[in-house]
Amino acid sequence: MSAQEERQEKPAKEPRGLLSSWRFIGVLFVGILVYAYAWQSTEIDLRRLVVDAPDIVHIVTQIVQPDVLTRDKEYQEVLTNFQLPCTDSPPEQMAASESEPYLVLSHTCGAPGEPLSVEGFNLRPNTRGTVRWIPPEGTTRSLAHFDSDGEGHFVEGISIPSVVESEELHQIQTELRWEVGLPYPSETARVVFDKMLETIMLALMATTLGVFVAVPLSFLAARNLMSVSRGTMVIYFVIRGIFNIVRSIEPLIWAVVFAVWVGIGPFAGVLALGMHSIAALGKLYSEQVESIDTGPIEAVTATGANVLQTIIYAVVPQIVPPYLAFTIYRWDINVRMSTIIGMVGGGGVGFLLIQWVNLLRYKQAGVAVWAITVVVWVMDFVSGVVREKIV
Repeated sequence: MSAQEERQEKPAKEPRGLLSSWRFIGVLFVGILVYAYAWQSTEIDLRRLVVDAPDIVHIVTQIVQPDVLTRDKEYQEVLTNFQLPCTDSPPEQMAASESEPYLVLSHTCGAPGEPLSVEGFNLRPNTRGTVRWIPPEGTTRSLAHFDSDGEGHFVEGISIPSVVESEELHQIQTELRWEVGLPYPSETARVVFDKMLETIMLALMATTLGVFVAVPLSFLAARNLMSVSRGTMVIYFVIRGIFNIVRSIEPLIWAVVFAVWVGIGPFAGVLALGMHSIAALGKLYSEQVESIDTGPIEAVTATGANVLQTIIYAVVPQIVPPYLAFTIYRWDINVRMSTIIGMVGGGGVGFLLIQWVNLLRYKQAGVAVWAITVVVWVMDFVSGVVREKIV
């Protein structure tokens, strides 16, 4: 058989470009399936971004108007009687006065659902007020809001509410409130300030705990120092393994563990952040030890120095600046994390934040959010400047 006939009998190879096309189509198809499953499993519903937008607008509006400053409040209250249902002797209207505030009703008795006009005189001018219904038994109801005019007069139409009828007289109340004096820090602002200081100190103590434990362990986790024998290498792998395990557990989980162990409060937060800081700083410190210049180590070792002397005179001078930089950076991280672990019982301002959010008190929560933002920004700026000076 000739060479030409052999070439004809061999199957023609599929063009390389076609294979690449089919491979691309296969990868694309698998990717589409994965993302389709991810879309379904994560329950993504873009429609809710539009439908539920008013709810988030309400929350954001309150957060950007935090309860930071307050003023003293004064109020003016006027009451009149109303009978429900009507009897043969309905209550009389309040007597008109030239100076004292009083109310005039379109009628002083009626049935639930009937319209009723409330007119006020001699009230504080240009002030916001509320009309309330006070039954003999049960809960007071707010029926309407009004604004008095320049002469302290208003007229507001309400509907008699469906309340339990009683022989005792019901009352209609108008209350006007206004602010007086200069603004001063609110109670919320004072509480947040105290808790923010607690948060910073919490992060400081956690960082200090991390440094004291991580510094000696970092030398045991440095390969270049521990590769002198099999025994030291075993120590190296054990310490490295502990760092990886502890660091892989989020501070939130540690906070839950220590909150159960020592109780809810800042001490649990210190232990949680301290535990994570030990592993994180230990890893960073040991890697810095591994990257030092070996020249000074060889020179000190050549003089007959032991391991401890080698570390003190050849290693420590090279690692002090980066160690300080890593420590300051970790304190910055702990300040941010301490606001989060407080939500699970780790103390600090985060504990207040989660309580206010659960109670839908978004103005108070806004104070905590802005305090966290300012402190984190300042800490980030200061730590950056200090690290730049050190390194």
